[in-house]
Amino acid sequence: MAYYVGVDLGATNVRAVVGDDDGVVLGRAHDATPQGPTGIAVTEAVLRVVREACADAGVDPEAVVAAGVGSIGPLDLAAGAVERPANLPDTIDRVPLTGPLSKLLGTERVTLHNDTAAGVVGERFFAERTPDDMVYLTISSGIGAGVAVDGHVLSGWDGNAGEVGHMVVDPEGELTCGCGREGHWEGYCSGTNVPRYARHLHDAEWETDLPIDAPGLSAADVFEAAGDDAFADHVVERLGHWNAVGVANVVHAYAPLVVYVGGAVALNNPDLVLDPIRERLPDLVITNVPEVELTTLGDDAVVKGALASAVIRGTGDRNRRGRS
Repeated sequence: MAYYVGVDLGATNVRAVVGDDDGVVLGRAHDATPQGPTGIAVTEAVLRVVREACADAGVDPEAVVAAGVGSIGPLDLAAGAVERPANLPDTIDRVPLTGPLSKLLGTERVTLHNDTAAGVVGERFFAERTPDDMVYLTISSGIGAGVAVDGHVLSGWDGNAGEVGHMVVDPEGELTCGCGREGHWEGYCSGTNVPRYARHLHDAEWETDLPIDAPGLSAADVFEAAGDDAFADHVVERLGHWNAVGVANVVHAYAPLVVYVGGAVALNNPDLVLDPIRERLPDLVITNVPEVELTTLGDDAVVKGALASAVIRGTGDRNRRGRS
């Protein structure tokens, strides 16, 4: 039996799985993403969870045929690394990935993807509905999209295609994104920025039980209060507006038949996130209005997409339920 590794490197967690030729997961492991002191600490965490996933599967790391990595960006594909990740502390300037993994696993077949590109590979490999034109959108600590057009997953020359969270949705630029630019979709609707947007919207006219001034205010607090708190409802309504504008931009750019939505914000609040997009898209889109569905892979979308990428690379069969 051949074995494959998939890795999901996120701003919050590092996850790894080991699977077989059919993408069946045989072992897994996870850990928190180190917040410093340097990118090497993150690399070491990736190697550690891969070793642990191999141990959980009872597989020698050197028996692995190929590995795939779905990672936060920006990426430097030529170096096989993450370069100055926007959602990690500034002290983390570079995270080497493909070289250290190749050394651990004893294989040169290590493929690095933007995390959302891995997500769309996973949907095309595992989902029942897998048209040639589709998008995997994540709304989590960041926002991004993996895009398949005419059956081909878009990567871009540097691996950074699909950074749709940095599309400008608000030309007034009322909020600044974590990347330092104004008016970006991610600056309003990512899990990291929902509390900041709530504070921005709040004024004396609004009565709310939300702890607006508390440093611990979270996106979960806002969504949990919706339905019982008029101000929370207002915030969620505005988030729905910006999310619909962002998805409309994606639809006009890539013409997908299906948009699968994942990430912690969407997975934890599917109706509050997806329903406003579905309701508003027909008024925003002049082309085909796609189906908007919750990801079929749950929290495993990126890690299983990375695994699928490894299987495709290792078997050389680009037609196995999908093409990367």
